[in-house]
Amino acid sequence: MKILSFVFCLICATQLHAEETPIARLKTFLAGSSALAADFRQVTLDKSGKPAQTSSGKFYLSRPGKFRWNYQKPFVQEIVSNGGKVWFYDADLEQVTVKQLDDSLGSTPALLLTGQIDIEEKFTLQEQGEDEGMNWVKLSPKNEESGFKYILIGLERDQLGGMELSDNFGQLTRIYFSNIQINPKLEEALFNFKAPKGADVFEN
Repeated sequence: MKILSFVFCLICATQLHAEETPIARLKTFLAGSSALAADFRQVTLDKSGKPAQTSSGKFYLSRPGKFRWNYQKPFVQEIVSNGGKVWFYDADLEQVTVKQLDDSLGSTPALLLTGQIDIEEKFTLQEQGEDEGMNWVKLSPKNEESGFKYILIGLERDQLGGMELSDNFGQLTRIYFSNIQINPKLEEALFNFKAPKGADVFEN
């Protein structure tokens, strides 16, 4: 009898997991990932849908509110968030721009994964079906001044697989993640940005 009860519970649990919607899976992923490291490839498309620029690098996330995008190709750039600020560093221009995390930045794609945003408060969520081997969820901002039309988040086997951003200027940006590590041990120094010597710093 105990064996039959165990098998019945196992079947029920399997069915519940199978019936979990992409939106529920997204919430589960966001709730269960306190840290993340991955490679990324970013493709920017023009208004005609043609690739205008492709870049790649490393992405790191530590909750709450910390992330780092290290762009390595074709240009070296860094975007770092920590302590309520975001640093944007362009190595070619030798320039650093610092911004506060306010409402205008609070709904940007980079912050969606940090745990500082209530996605249901900031966005309307819609399931978009499967494409490129991923289940996609569309997030439409409720704030009309957010600067973009929508964000798509793609889940691949219950993990983050990709993101897509459509801004208000007709530009489309797609990000594909690979070699994902969930909850790795990340050094605090990753999220402590220090402007390189000789770089111009502009703070808003």
